[in-house]
Amino acid sequence: MSKRGKAHVDPAVLAFQAADRRIDAHPLFAALSTYVRRDSDHPWADISLDGMLFAHPTRKATEDEWAWVFAHCLLHLGFQTHDCKPVLEFQPALKFGRMPDSWDPDRCVRGEASKDPDKWTNRFAAGLSNAAVAAIDVAGGARSSLTDARPVKTQWELALGWFVSNYPLLGALATTMKIVADAELARGWDISIAAVSAASAEIYVNPLAGLTKLEWRFVLAHEMLHAALRHCDRVGGRDAYLWNIAADFVVNGWLVEMGVGTAPEGLLHDPELRGLSVESVYDRITTDLRRYRKLHTLRGNHKGDLLGEPLRGPADFADLDDFYRRALLTGLSHHTTARGLLPSGLVEEIRALEHPPLSWDAQLARWFEEFVPAPEKRRSYARASRRQASTPDIPRPGWIRPETLDARPTFGVVLDTSGSMDPRLLGKALGAIASYSAARDVPAARVVFCDAMAYDAGYLPVEDIAGRVTVRGRGGTVLQPGIDLLERAGDFPAAGPVLVITDGWCDVLRIRREHAFLIPAGAHLPFRARGPVFRMS
Repeated sequence: MSKRGKAHVDPAVLAFQAADRRIDAHPLFAALSTYVRRDSDHPWADISLDGMLFAHPTRKATEDEWAWVFAHCLLHLGFQTHDCKPVLEFQPALKFGRMPDSWDPDRCVRGEASKDPDKWTNRFAAGLSNAAVAAIDVAGGARSSLTDARPVKTQWELALGWFVSNYPLLGALATTMKIVADAELARGWDISIAAVSAASAEIYVNPLAGLTKLEWRFVLAHEMLHAALRHCDRVGGRDAYLWNIAADFVVNGWLVEMGVGTAPEGLLHDPELRGLSVESVYDRITTDLRRYRKLHTLRGNHKGDLLGEPLRGPADFADLDDFYRRALLTGLSHHTTARGLLPSGLVEEIRALEHPPLSWDAQLARWFEEFVPAPEKRRSYARASRRQASTPDIPRPGWIRPETLDARPTFGVVLDTSGSMDPRLLGKALGAIASYSAARDVPAARVVFCDAMAYDAGYLPVEDIAGRVTVRGRGGTVLQPGIDLLERAGDFPAAGPVLVITDGWCDVLRIRREHAFLIPAGAHLPFRARGPVFRMS
């Protein structure tokens, strides 16, 4: 078709329509969406406080000028005011469009006040919230501009996708673990670059960290290995921050050796520690506490990037051990087939997941077997065997057990009943104790309740201990008097072991006989325990 036959399109109309689309796409003004009519005697546009915007029917202007005019009118609607002064003071901060040279601030609003002003002020508040979230997305690279309705993939999202398609070892983990990129959350929890919660399979990244795609690849692999190898749960009674530093040295050494991404500047890496386990590295660095406490994890600010609990509410995973074990073992089998060898230390740790450690109740049962032996049974003609009835002419001795308490196995329980104890976990612990005691033919245990004072409950049937417990919540927890009471008690066997049940918020204990501690998972004792420590999950 010739140029003469083409339909003429007015550039002013195109500018008007483009400005209208920009308003609809902006998170602040989209909440104040209204209908625009080209029917106004104002030189530019005016608006009613009930939400009808009127534009001049023939005004010719640029897209930026119309965008500014529309924004000005909608701000009047959001503020629910006829006064131009607060709107003109607020508008420059938006940096949206350009104020026309011929703008007349008079008569911007027509009619009386709105019949439903709360409707528009509430929408305006929602728009401000949307604009704040969008601004953070722009700063972090999640979208190119406030009006971009199609967020672009961030550097960390691209890095995570690479594991799924190119790195079998961590591919299964990458498909399930969630990245939380929230600048406000990162600022509130002092996360400089990244941190991880194994309990919720979430990696928290600071979108303002400014890392490249390759650096994010290294960081995500670092946090995924922390979570999957359960470094947070393996700390035991060690110093949590130094344990985190030791785990960082080991994980970073593996990633550098495997060539996964690019290590960010200042990363913890020491070639001399190559091939060592986290436990071995921890033992080394504890010889120079002053130096190693100055080092930083990926979280920064002298805080560990191993987070015990989720930062955004309870976790959704029922069996984390099984989830991480399957993900890493599956990844290992595919990786060795497709990509070749991995560091031997990493392979050993993953293989160890095939044989997970005993759960706390199984460990406690073994402790009972070792230190609370079942009484030796003996036969006596004073009690006939149950098989006597089938052969009445043949006398058969029956099995009997010692009847006196001194001759029967027993143990001591020092029970923390302060207000910080979790009644649900306490019930678990006492239930396990009752079942194992019954299996060992323990008729009663010597029980001492402790919070701010020690309360001697004497010998209690093991199945009745739970019913006697009262969480008193009287402040501090002082357990040593309870220990001393048991050790001085004349009716408690000299070889009787002691089980201390506490949440870790207690005094330093000195126990001169066989003993063990039963504490919640994630809790730590304020001293180096000489007996075994069982952590209830």
